[in-house]
Amino acid sequence: MKFVSLLDINELSVEFPTRRKVFVAVDQVSLTVEPGEICGLVGESGAGKSTIGAAIMGLLEHPGHIAQGEIKLGDKKISGFDTEAMRGLRGKKISMIFQDPLTSLNPLFTIRDQLVETILAHLEVSEAEANKRARELIDRVGIADSATRLGQYPHQFSGGMRQRVVIALALCTEPDVIIADEPTTALDVSVQAQILDLIKELAQEKRVGVILITHDMGVIVDTTDRVAVMYDGQVVESGATRQVMKHPQHEYTKSLIAAVPRPTLKLYRFPQISYGGRETRFAIEDMARHWQKSEQNASQPLFEVRELRKDFLQRRGLLPWDRSYFTAVEDVSFDIQTGEVFGVVGESGSGKSTVARMMAGLYTIDGGTITFDGQVVSDLRNKEVINEYRKNIQMIFQDPYSSLNPRMRVDDIVAEPIRHHRLMRNTHISRRVDELLDQVGLGTEAGRKYPHEFSGGQRQRISIARALATQPRFLICDEPTSALDVSIQAQILNILKDLQEHLGLTMLFISHDLPVIRQMCDRVAVMKNGRLVEIQETTGLFNQPQTDYTQELLKLMPKLDDLSTDELGL
Repeated sequence: MKFVSLLDINELSVEFPTRRKVFVAVDQVSLTVEPGEICGLVGESGAGKSTIGAAIMGLLEHPGHIAQGEIKLGDKKISGFDTEAMRGLRGKKISMIFQDPLTSLNPLFTIRDQLVETILAHLEVSEAEANKRARELIDRVGIADSATRLGQYPHQFSGGMRQRVVIALALCTEPDVIIADEPTTALDVSVQAQILDLIKELAQEKRVGVILITHDMGVIVDTTDRVAVMYDGQVVESGATRQVMKHPQHEYTKSLIAAVPRPTLKLYRFPQISYGGRETRFAIEDMARHWQKSEQNASQPLFEVRELRKDFLQRRGLLPWDRSYFTAVEDVSFDIQTGEVFGVVGESGSGKSTVARMMAGLYTIDGGTITFDGQVVSDLRNKEVINEYRKNIQMIFQDPYSSLNPRMRVDDIVAEPIRHHRLMRNTHISRRVDELLDQVGLGTEAGRKYPHEFSGGQRQRISIARALATQPRFLICDEPTSALDVSIQAQILNILKDLQEHLGLTMLFISHDLPVIRQMCDRVAVMKNGRLVEIQETTGLFNQPQTDYTQELLKLMPKLDDLSTDELGL
């Protein structure tokens, strides 16, 4: 009797017709997933990984279509199913964890409503049982105080916590196959480890088949049984994970592994992907010609943060004593020196992004002071002074989807801060925008497109170009590489290193990726539950952490120490 795979993809090709030509997003890809197996898909942004997931789910965006090949779930061909037939499979037999948690959740419904509705739609249980299952799932994905959290809305969660809710939604119907598209992108190392353990547990105990799409090579090594490496829509190498990662045969795979930041070694520059002529060089001299260096007082810190506190309203009430508040940040104090890259790490919901948004002037502060270049800016009232401050403080947000206006072309998005602050004449803006897009590796033709025409990693590069447009003195990077594959991450981090070194740009660098923090930062602050628990120089923090919490974070890092660049001959 012939053995039937749980999921069988045979010579799949996906095409997107355009006015000028037919774009082949996936080119004759074959892949199988067995019961209880975790198969990894890895490659650069735009390689076709997410398109394969969308094709399996029947969610290809128009005019995309399957041009060749077939997809089988067990012994049933599903690639020809109509919309109604696929609706019966989605959720019940195949679930997907999407890359962007904000667009995966309905902002008008509570987390309980969305979980319970999904459970009732696919499982034969009572509403009481569905509520109980929803609570268990929220606990299982690591969200504390499930009773309160279930009654809240998506906007009341951090990016990492929203991703955990999306994972709970994917797990709640006990599917046969889970397609996890960058499931740990927005998660810190502790929650990432918890979620990956949960996925491995489902594969082993429930015999669920998993396709894990990720750019995190450490996650691939720690989690998957087999891996397929994709480049330009094709699988260039596949096999058992340890074999492919330790002894890669294809030049592209070797370059990809070499670009991974190492937690045990600090590099001056990151190796970049050179296969296929795609290596992108950043010309710091071109940007330096435009950059106006400002005089800064080296005798005092550029930023001084003292006893910072932020409270969020948790329960509304007509009278003050009927209201309740959640303290997201409490008693946080630190300095950032001119030209320094200051890192902040901690679990999702620890208050990292809240601190950054208060420094950027996006959140009002409820206690403490923020001083920028000797001037207290936490209570500014003068509009001209506020405008000048905001020109000097730019932010790269964590989510490249919701931070870009979908109705604006990319060249208008990048030009908007230049026009707002009246930095140059209109006749020069177009050339400046083209230069910025070139410098982040997108090319000038990207300016004529809209955000939906780009992958997640490409959208983040648009955000970086926009942040650099005003020539800021201080750059807040809130998880700037969380949506990027390792090759583009290497390129962007090299850009930021060059900016810091050659232009004296000061940065606040927030990340849950500890190897990236090791490479980028001069000093690092560790946050937990809204408070600072440790501040050290980077080398000291990684070699001799002072607190148990920091030691635990470092212990949970996915490691590629046994995959050295020397071993790969690079």
